[in-house]
Order: sequence, then C-alpha cells, then structure tokens
Amino acid sequence: MNSALRLPVVLGGSVLLTAAAGWAVDLLLRRADARHPETPLWNALRRCRPALQIVLLAALLRGAYRQTAWQPLEDHEAVVGHVLSLVLIGAGAWLIVGVASAAVESGYARYATGPRDPARLRRVRTQVTLIMRVVTAVVAVVAAAAMLLTFPSFRALGTSVLASAGIIGIVAGIAAQSTLGNLFAGFQIAFGDLVRIGDTVVVDGEWGVVEDITLTFLAVRTWDERRITMPVSYFTTRPFENWSRGGLQMTGSVFLHCDHSAPVDLMREHVHDILRDCPAWDGRGWDVAVTETTPSTIVVRAIVTAKDADDLWTVRCAVRERLVAWLSEKHPHALPRLAVAPAPSPDGDGPRRPAWD
Repeated sequence: MNSALRLPVVLGGSVLLTAAAGWAVDLLLRRADARHPETPLWNALRRCRPALQIVLLAALLRGAYRQTAWQPLEDHEAVVGHVLSLVLIGAGAWLIVGVASAAVESGYARYATGPRDPARLRRVRTQVTLIMRVVTAVVAVVAAAAMLLTFPSFRALGTSVLASAGIIGIVAGIAAQSTLGNLFAGFQIAFGDLVRIGDTVVVDGEWGVVEDITLTFLAVRTWDERRITMPVSYFTTRPFENWSRGGLQMTGSVFLHCDHSAPVDLMREHVHDILRDCPAWDGRGWDVAVTETTPSTIVVRAIVTAKDADDLWTVRCAVRERLVAWLSEKHPHALPRLAVAPAPSPDGDGPRRPAWD
C-alpha cells in the first residue's frame, strides 16, 4: 500500500472501529435496559461509553501506529508510543471507576426502592458514598503509579525508593498523623453507624443536617443555609447530639412564664385545640403542666410530638405563637406583670408610705 494512504487508513479505520464498537455496546445496553427496566445498571453503564471508546481508540492506535510508515511518526516512535500508553492507562482507570460507580449506584437504587427503614437507607447511602470514594482514590493512585513506571528514570529510581520505604513510611505516618486519623475516623463513621447523611445533629451548639461525608471531613447544613465543615475525627472524639439516632420521631417542649393567676386548665384545652389544627403534629402525645414557680411567675410547659425535627420545630413555634396570642386576647392578666404601685397599708387608709419618708 502507498505510504501516503497508510496514515489515513490507519487513523480512519481506528476511528471507525471505535465508533462502531461504541454504537454496538450502547445498542446492547439499551436493549438490556428495555428488557429489564427494574435494573438501572444497564442505563448507568451507558455513561461509560466515552471512556470505553477512548480505551479502544488508544489500544488500536497503540498497536497499529507503526504501520503508517509516516516519517514524522517513525522519527518520534518512542514518544508517540509512550503518549498512547499514558492515554490508555488513564482511560482505563476512568472506565474502571465508571463501571464501579454504575454498579454501586444501581445496587443502591434497587435497595432503596423497597420498603426500607429511612435510617437504614441513610446508613447504606453513607457507606456507598465512602466506598466509591475509596475505590476512586485507589484506582487513581494505581493509575498514577502505572504511568510513572512507564518512564525509565522512575523505574530505575524504584529500587532505591523501595529500599528506604520503611523509613519514609514512618516519617510520613508521623507527619500525616492528623490526616490518617481523619481517614480512619471516616471508615469508623461509615461502618460504625455513628452518623449518616441526612441525620439531624447538634454540634458546637449548632443545629443542622448532615449534608456530605467524605473520608476526611463532614459538612453540616444549618437551618439558615450555612455549611459547617468539620473533620470526621470530631465525631469520634467528642460528644454530639444525633436527633435521628434510633428513629426520626421526636418530642419537644414549649415553656411559658405566666402570672400565678393563669388559667392552666383553659390553657391545657387550648393547646389541645392548637395541636388538632396543626398538620405538623403527629398525634402521638401532648401534655401541659406547671413545672416550676418563682416569686413572680409560674413556668408552664407544653409537651408536643412530631415525626421529625423539622415538623417538631413547626409545632413548637405554632403552639408558642398561638398560645401567647390567645392569652393576650382572652386572659391578659395571665401574662407576667411587674408590680410598680405601692402596696396598700394594713389599716386600709391608703398606700403605705415608705419607711424613709
């Protein structure tokens, strides 16, 4: 064959074979997805098509580029082969991560479609997320090491590096003690079920929802849309409140300071009326009682329940607002008052005069 035609034939043939293979694989995955719609794996694998095509194209060119008989390629044959090898390794790593991600995500999706406990779903989701990040990190490290080994200078350096690996490992372990501690804490959180994505927690006096967990840090979204990023080791070394632990249902309280003459029985009936009109109340329980007295007021506590922390906040606010408004309108004397008038004298002749007059 004419050397002028070999280059377009090799390149064009490689591109056509890659496109045909990608189209065939995509067609098979679409048919498999149509036959088994209950399994999201086949549709998820279609996202790996670009990585697969790059792997195929790099492999074809790596094996056939010498047949082009093109002078510039022959002059730089080693460089071209090295570049194609690097592309093949990188695309292969991309393909492995994509296939693993599709398999894990489809497995979780099938697991989540069944009647599962929400707390268990959050636990599995947290574990799946961390597992995928570990797989991605391992594949990336192996791919980077494989790329470095393609350089002759690094292969020669490998022997000396291996000989001093023990000392370097000890030094690196001491220097990265905090990072390694967070890494192991991430595994402990993932498989120890300490905290999960979606849990409602209170850390450092801040109330929020766990939004993301990685191997080194944890993000909490507060009620005012702020994000608090904390090292995962915090949750393994310090106490924190997990309101979602053991179920989402919660019980809360509302405290009011009232005058001693407050109609507690009427307040109890009105709180029940408020709860019946509040959609966020789950109906599990309620109560109103006087829990404390002071020289000037009594403390009335209303207990309410809700299915989760968000609804509990809504119920508490509704009870507090409507109960105060009702007392202000119907029983204003029940609200705390500050006595500023002089007390009457014992003989009834008028106000008692201060002793210093």
